[in-house]
Parts: sequence; structure tokens; C-alpha cells
Amino acid sequence: MSANDNHTSHTEAHEGAHTGPIKTPKQLLAAVFFSFVVPIFAIIGLVYYVTSANKPAAGAVDTQKALAQRIQKIGAVEIRDANRVLKTGEEVYKAQCVACHAAGAAGAPKFGDAGAWAPRINTGFEALWNSALKGKGAMGAQGGGDFEDLEIGRAVVYMTAAAGGKFAEPAAPAAVAPVADAAAPATAPAPAAAVVAALAAANTPAPAAAVKVTASAGAGEALYKQVCVACHAAGLAGSPKFGDKAAWAPRIKTGLDMLTTSVIKGKGAMPPKGGSAASDADIRAAVEFMVSAAK
Repeated sequence: MSANDNHTSHTEAHEGAHTGPIKTPKQLLAAVFFSFVVPIFAIIGLVYYVTSANKPAAGAVDTQKALAQRIQKIGAVEIRDANRVLKTGEEVYKAQCVACHAAGAAGAPKFGDAGAWAPRINTGFEALWNSALKGKGAMGAQGGGDFEDLEIGRAVVYMTAAAGGKFAEPAAPAAVAPVADAAAPATAPAPAAAVVAALAAANTPAPAAAVKVTASAGAGEALYKQVCVACHAAGLAGSPKFGDKAAWAPRIKTGLDMLTTSVIKGKGAMPPKGGSAASDADIRAAVEFMVSAAK
């Protein structure tokens, strides 16, 4: 072998030692792919595995939802200040009613619009009050507010007055007189216990009508507007509608004493005393007030 051949083979061997395993573009792309792309996918797969391992199974999710439903609150206790000053009709209007009645939204009669309010005013205060308390059409109960019935009644008077109404404000609870009057004259009926004792001593049956306690003037109307109007204004739950002679006629025939006893003890959907804490005397006065309106 000549010296030139030895030099050529030495040169090729030297160049081969420096070129490495990557000799073509395809080999370069393959090296890049396996060096960078494959590790990235491997990392993504590892992250997905770790995160999915922390997720509860489908059955576990249903169990958690069921548990949450079982332990959720089923009611709430609201504590009110029984001695708070009741709001005026204007205050209730500005706090709640103005949202719809100021612009006449959702079919509500616009504040001060005599034409829109006239047919409603003609239905009477009790009907309007009852509608405001229980809701009507697009208006929810109390217009969505949370007030005392008396406050809603005042708001009704305030709005109707702006449209020509002449309703008087419902009487406050303090307007209802107590059962007994300390200043009653000596000729007033004797207390129930004394009457019963006297009749028992004489061996004479004591009818319920024999015991009477007087109530102050206007107590019956006041109690009706505070309590009874909720059902009797519109004849709800089978109650005879206020002023409906046909509905009241068979009840009036039973007598005032029987009607009063039914109210005191409760009858049908009506709870004892209509759900109030009124005295027996005021209950009787309210019955007399409603009976007189149906005669």
C-alpha cells in the first residue's frame, strides 16, 4: 500500500470519528422528537394521572350531593322587635311599593292615577288590603316585602288617598279595649265565675248566653280589620264573605251566641279566635259587626 493510500484512509477515519451517529436530516428530526416531544407528552400524561386520581368517583359525587341535601337548613328562625314603631303608609310605599306603582310597571296602577285606581277603590278597603297582603296578578304577597299587616293597610290608604280615595287607616292593636273595664258601673253584668256559682247553687242549668262581658265601642270593627278581614273580605277557605247576606243568612239563624262560640273554639279551616289573642268580648263584638253588615 502506498503512502497516499495510507494518508487517505487515515483522513476518512479521523473525519468519521468527529461526525457522530447523526448523519442525515431524518436522523436529526428523530433525535429532536425523542429528546423533546416525547418527554413533554410524558409529563402531560403524568399530570393528568395525578389530577384525575384526586377526583371522586361518580358514585362518590352522588353520595356527597345526597349528604349535602340532607344536612341543608330546612327552616329559619326570625327574631323581630315586637316593640318597634310601625311604619307609616308613605314609608312602606317608598320602601316597597314604589318599585312598580311609581311607573305603573307590570300592570300596577300608577301612583296618583285616579283613572287607574277608581275601579279598585270601588271594591272597598278590605278587598284592596286583602289583595296587598296575599298578592294578586304579578304582585306577590305584600309586594315581596315583609311588613306587619297594619303597615300594609296604611300603605293601601296612602296610595288610594293620592288617587282620590277616602279610606280611614286601620286601627292599631292598642285600639282594642281590654276585656274588663275597671270603671264599669255597679249595674254591669257579674263576672262569669260569680254567675256560674249562683246558678249552680240554685240547681239551675247555666246557658252560655247568660255570661256577657262588655267590649268598648268600635272594638268589633277594629278586630275585624286586624284579623278577620284576611279571610272574610274575599270569602277565603269557605268563610262567608263580608256583607254577603245569602252566605250569612243560615249562620245568623243559629244565633249570635252559637256564632261567637264557633269563633272562639274554631271551626273548619278557622283556628280558635281566628288565630288571634283577642278577648271573648272582642270576639263577640267582631261577630256582631260582621252580622250587622249582612242583615
